[in-house]
Amino acid sequence: METNKSISFIGGGRVTKIFLQAFLNKSLKFKSIVVFDTNMDVIDALKKQFPNIQIANDVKQAANQDIVFIALHPPVIMETLENIKEEISEKTLVISLAPKISVEKIKGKLGIKNIARMIPNATSFINKGYNPICFSNDFQSNEKKILLDIINPLGNTFEVEESKLEAYAIISAMLPTYFWFQWQELQKIGLNIGLNEQESKETIKETLKAAIDIFYDSELNQEQVIDLIPVKPIGEHEDSIKELLNNKLISLFEKIKP
Repeated sequence: METNKSISFIGGGRVTKIFLQAFLNKSLKFKSIVVFDTNMDVIDALKKQFPNIQIANDVKQAANQDIVFIALHPPVIMETLENIKEEISEKTLVISLAPKISVEKIKGKLGIKNIARMIPNATSFINKGYNPICFSNDFQSNEKKILLDIINPLGNTFEVEESKLEAYAIISAMLPTYFWFQWQELQKIGLNIGLNEQESKETIKETLKAAIDIFYDSELNQEQVIDLIPVKPIGEHEDSIKELLNNKLISLFEKIKP
């Protein structure tokens, strides 16, 4: 796929790397890809991995593109918007990739129509993201199609109410972090009790995929699925794990919601 649009990322961290890799996987070609970050180590690493990108000399250069992705943490977004507002035109498409800062706040600072917010998922790195997006009420329909054509290759991109974005951040974007370290530890346990590395990885991967299928897609309800395995080695700790999840995640949600 090719487009005559220039795009930019203000912020060169993890989420920008995820987008760039997803675009590379699908051979997406743009008029130009411009990236700005204040950390030169981050920029150097990104340029080494994606040599086709252009490095902006300053944030205003990055803002002077057709499509601008704001890939920053919430505390610095409003200050950055203030610094770039003179470079943003009515034709610019601005997409924030962060929680907390609402469309109305962005619009109030930039004064343009075409503003979107998206909560990208790390699995977009392999084009299997689960990426909710919302648009300002007056986002132009033809421009929306252009933007969706660009980001759909990242995975499953779907439009939601803005009020639900932070919930998706907790339940989707951050979801893998609740499990990845456990899978990693189980792999080590598999090695310690007699499996080789490949056997341990394959066993966990295939069992997890089947476990998800039976939990969500079988004719059994979830309690019936849980009852299929009588021995639950860490069952005595389930209540404390549930309490930990509720305390941590709901507390985090309260911090990131607008």
